Amino acid sequence: MNPTGVQQQAPARSSSGPFAWYRDIDSQQRRTFWSCKIGYGLDGMDTQMLSFVIPTLIMLWGITTAEAGLIHTSTLIASALGGWIAGILSDRIGRVRTLQLTVLWFAFFTFLCGFAQNYEQLLIARTLMGFGFGGEWTAGAVLIGEVIRAQDRGKAVGMVQSGWAIGWGLTAILYALLFTWLPAEQAWRALFLLGLLPALFVIFVRRLVKDPEIYRQAKAVEKAEAPSHFYEIFAPGMLWTTIRASLLTTGALGGYYAITSWLPTFLKNERGLSVLGTGGYLAMVIVGSYIGYVVSAYLCDLLGRKKNFILFAVGSFVIVLLYTQLPVSDQVMLWLGFPLGFFASGIFSGMGAFLTELFPTRVRGSGQGFCYNIGKVIAALFPLLIGLLGEKIPLGLGIGAFAAVSYGVVILAALSLPETRGKQLQAR
Repeated sequence: MNPTGVQQQAPARSSSGPFAWYRDIDSQQRRTFWSCKIGYGLDGMDTQMLSFVIPTLIMLWGITTAEAGLIHTSTLIASALGGWIAGILSDRIGRVRTLQLTVLWFAFFTFLCGFAQNYEQLLIARTLMGFGFGGEWTAGAVLIGEVIRAQDRGKAVGMVQSGWAIGWGLTAILYALLFTWLPAEQAWRALFLLGLLPALFVIFVRRLVKDPEIYRQAKAVEKAEAPSHFYEIFAPGMLWTTIRASLLTTGALGGYYAITSWLPTFLKNERGLSVLGTGGYLAMVIVGSYIGYVVSAYLCDLLGRKKNFILFAVGSFVIVLLYTQLPVSDQVMLWLGFPLGFFASGIFSGMGAFLTELFPTRVRGSGQGFCYNIGKVIAALFPLLIGLLGEKIPLGLGIGAFAAVSYGVVILAALSLPETRGKQLQAR
């Protein structure tokens, strides 16, 4: 770091190959990488539990699709608020400490969901859980984005994002096992109770991971000068960036929530699949999601942030319409699940790196937390609206319509934002 606060260019690589970036980072950076990846996977595991148990709760409690949609939406709105607060906290108390707090929070309230005796109790517990899972993404994305050098930031952050698909897949496996071993009345509770396990992960983070050097330097500069404030992201010089970045996240999250919140119910109720059949379809989507994350992580650095967003938005737009609207056979639907997961999830690989590069270090958590989570607030309305529409029109039609609009917004927002690939971060 030179006296102007500009991050120095990293030395040339000592190795080659697709994983050269990982071999060249030091032990602290590797611990940070794995803490963020595992944390995001555990976040994905706890978050996806609800979509698996909704069909069971519709059967056991007689809740409507609109009521089920309200649980999804209230959770997402709470996670948006939690994500923004976590962003502000990460600028104040540190990236690592905020990560620890958010993991503990979402693990505890996921555990409480397993004790709900009625719809209202589940709604409250799940909404409170949302504060934590939204905050974990913000803290983790800022943390990993600041420790990896510019030319590899897209790959590293994208590989962290791929942890979500692993967590999703773990939930699918647990769901299949528990609903095989236990009656449905007990299985859904057991699934939520296992959500407490991520709390153990905090011990690892507490002992082995430190805040990034650039963040510590920024705090030192802040003490010598004037303290930063979260509302700087709304100042004239930064407001237009904040608005456009928020539109980008709104589109990506809106399309994703339109698909994943209702996919199990859609497959079971409209495609007439059994639990085993639904598991097979979801397996294709989850595998596609993981590979999409990884491929997009590399394309993000190779093509640039903007082109990568546009590529995956177009792919998602086409696949969602095919997946939900065409009267194809179950076999074709099975294979379409792979590109569906590939594009719908892969679009997020570049999000953390891009938002990291759009905002200065002193308000990076605040900016990243706000943009990602205001997008989540708006996108959170989609599951509720789809649920309401599901009582009047086929569920697949509602999913397809909302997803199509969402990915159109992604393309427009990406075209309007600056390209940040290779940008060096500064301490102020």
